[in-house]
Amino acid sequence: MTKPKTSDHPDLKKVNSNAAAVDIGSTMHMAAVNPDTDTMSVRAFGTFTLACPLLAPRS
Repeated sequence: MTKPKTSDHPDLKKVNSNAAAVDIGSTMHMAAVNPDTDTMSVRAFGTFTLACPLLAPRS
């Protein structure tokens, strides 16, 4: 049996270009931002408490 085609979905629209994405894993956390806003748009962080300030620095 073949899978039905999904090409009839509408195009995705950008909602907020300043939004970030965070992937929480058991061995590392990944954070991504719009590549136009930072020279390093994807970063990996450790999961231990000492790495938390690197993920969310205080201004």
